[in-house]
Amino acid sequence: MLLSDIALHLNLSFVGLDVELDSMNELALSTSTQLAFAVHKRYFSELESSRARAFLIPHNLVTHLPQNASYILCDDVSLSMAHVTKLFHKKPIEPELPRPVIGKNSIVDALARVENGAVIGADVIIMAGAYVGTNVRIGDGTIIYPNVTIYRDCVVGNECIIHSGVVIGADGFGFSHTKTGEHVKIYQNGNVIIEDCVEIGANCAIDRAVFNATIIRHGSKLDNFIHIAHNCDIGEHSIFVAQTGIGGSTKLGRNCVISGQSAFSDHLEIASFSTFTARSGVTKSIKESGGVYSGFPLMKHKDWKRLQVRIAKLNEEK
Repeated sequence: MLLSDIALHLNLSFVGLDVELDSMNELALSTSTQLAFAVHKRYFSELESSRARAFLIPHNLVTHLPQNASYILCDDVSLSMAHVTKLFHKKPIEPELPRPVIGKNSIVDALARVENGAVIGADVIIMAGAYVGTNVRIGDGTIIYPNVTIYRDCVVGNECIIHSGVVIGADGFGFSHTKTGEHVKIYQNGNVIIEDCVEIGANCAIDRAVFNATIIRHGSKLDNFIHIAHNCDIGEHSIFVAQTGIGGSTKLGRNCVISGQSAFSDHLEIASFSTFTARSGVTKSIKESGGVYSGFPLMKHKDWKRLQVRIAKLNEEK
């Protein structure tokens, strides 16, 4: 759509050339056909180097725009961004797309549903009650157990095992807020990519990205009842024990071990080969590879053990 159409929808004016746009994206990853946005001054450098040609921007960042950029001035960029995500949101299903393609020797139960546009590889098993959405891609040799739901545009690699009740690609939990307290949905227009040889336990939920993709990388293993929020990036061969939750846009390196009932805040970066014992509460990024951590507030495991000894002695003194 044209930038002028977006400005009209927002009841705002635009400056510069009227640019045709096909989607939205964050500053660092945007292309010349995508609408980008900047909210805070900390995005100065990304704004100046962005490849986007059109922006949602507050007044105080206009001077940092790339040369010849077009833009819509917004009093509240986050709220305007939320309204615009709806304009680019795709329909949940598209019946007009070609019929699904099913690979050689694959078995799709009569009680499973595969939407048009989907492509299923060879030697795949899809059991009763499973739902495979529009334009989903499933690689060779993957097993989809009963009542798995895979929303549109998501990708599942080769030799994966997806257990019952898993939901891949539901909307991430994202809202902007008006000054009077209403919550405006940020439509989640990305997808989920599950790479090869991943196993996902029963009743896990992996949310689709706002833009781009939520990624579970090669060889990772997820136990039951785990939530991976939007735009997370889970490194290769990582292991998650049950009832773990990962906040949005958090990135884990390879071979991380996350023990049961641990929780991670959003927008963290966790170094490779990090290990977290049960009920760890992670609120800050970890840069050093190979550490073992426990507790909340989080601390190195050896310090946590010393603390438990001291607490036990205090109880004895009582």
